[in-house]
Amino acid sequence: MRRSVKPIFYAFAAVLAVCLAVPSLAASAEQPRRVTVTGEVIDPWCYLSEIMWATGSAHHQCAVWCARGGIPVGILGDDEQVYIVLKVENDAGVIGHRGILRVQSNEVVVEGDLYERDSIKYLAIDTIIDDHGIVNYSHEEFDIQPFGE
Repeated sequence: MRRSVKPIFYAFAAVLAVCLAVPSLAASAEQPRRVTVTGEVIDPWCYLSEIMWATGSAHHQCAVWCARGGIPVGILGDDEQVYIVLKVENDAGVIGHRGILRVQSNEVVVEGDLYERDSIKYLAIDTIIDDHGIVNYSHEEFDIQPFGE
């Protein structure tokens, strides 16, 4: 007994038509918008994975080592959002760069272009407006991690 391919073809055509008619579920990158963000420069790997206490003075040395080793740097904004830093002041080589290492764990006020895609926020910083230094003194409660004083 021979089966007809027509039902399979029509089903495939219907699925294809729906896929083409419905916009992609993965959002495309939006146009950047100018923002000013205030927050702590963090090591997103430790922060998001919750491997260890990942903010403030307790985590400062680890954050410097991670940034120097190539882990992207982020800013934990006052709005509790994490912004992944793409560049700082026209330096596209932000990963492991000495300029970003100097402000690691500091509270900063920055201005730049915000890009969003799939709910992830990326920040291309044009200007560090202010650097308040480390203001989150967490080492007394959590000790210095993991490289000593």
